[in-house]
Amino acid sequence: MATITAAMVKELRESTGAGMMDCKAALTETDGDMQAAQDWLRKKGITKAAKKAGRVAAEGLIGALTSGTKGVLVEVNSETDFVARNEQFQGLVKMIAQVALHHGADVETIKAAKIGEVTVERAISDAIATIGENMTLRRAASLEVSKGVVSSYVHNAVVEGAGKIGVIVALESAGKADELALLGRQLAMHVAAAKPLALDPTGLDPEAVKREKDVLADKYRQAGKPENVIEKIVDSGLKTYYKEVCLLDQAFIHDSGKSVAQAVKEAEGKVGGPIKIAGFVSYALGEGIEKQESDFAAEVAAASGKK
Repeated sequence: MATITAAMVKELRESTGAGMMDCKAALTETDGDMQAAQDWLRKKGITKAAKKAGRVAAEGLIGALTSGTKGVLVEVNSETDFVARNEQFQGLVKMIAQVALHHGADVETIKAAKIGEVTVERAISDAIATIGENMTLRRAASLEVSKGVVSSYVHNAVVEGAGKIGVIVALESAGKADELALLGRQLAMHVAAAKPLALDPTGLDPEAVKREKDVLADKYRQAGKPENVIEKIVDSGLKTYYKEVCLLDQAFIHDSGKSVAQAVKEAEGKVGGPIKIAGFVSYALGEGIEKQESDFAAEVAAASGKK
């Protein structure tokens, strides 16, 4: 039997919104399995939690850069948030984004690329030596279309093109580039706010869809619903799920009376031709990285030789 710690209860409570005692019971019933505990709570009707976001723990900046039919995102991490306000670090992030735009999104290729006489990896090392904090190029992504635009949006920007959340959206179309760019930015803002997991249901992880179906079925099975009724409820529930997590099915944040798909279709008149969302990428700073908790007073005492 796993030991259920206060930290585990706290994490489950934050990710589901359920009460402390319910979270403890869920973890106890599932032997400390966090994912199973979420499902247990949902089956009991205690929570509707279905969107567990990665915990934002790392510091630094997300850089976004576009040029016509191509765009990139990069994440450069640092130890503290103070570095994000450092002009040298901001310049480093922008420079790395520029390199990614020309050399692609492979992290090792970016690090090996040269800026003048030095590589990006050397530039990062030099910045570490100057600023005094560890820094890493964690990841990069790129989108490109043969015709159309790639637009970007940065949320909580500390400087133009760099902030805490970055999104790029690729639109394929032979229509007016300026109108496409405007629509692309609106869609990028939507992605930042609504956090879709995929463009449409075909892009979702099959395991995630299966898990959703199983949770819905078990919930109503426990409520005593007959199997033929459960099947219909699950189908209806999946449609609701798709509206929550698929970009084209989501309600457009700029006009909630329309879905994103409808908004894009209506925009074709202004653009002057068909529009296809070719893809999107969204980065949130530090998502999925656990930040080590530390006792500052204990560290100071240790450094001074005191216990």
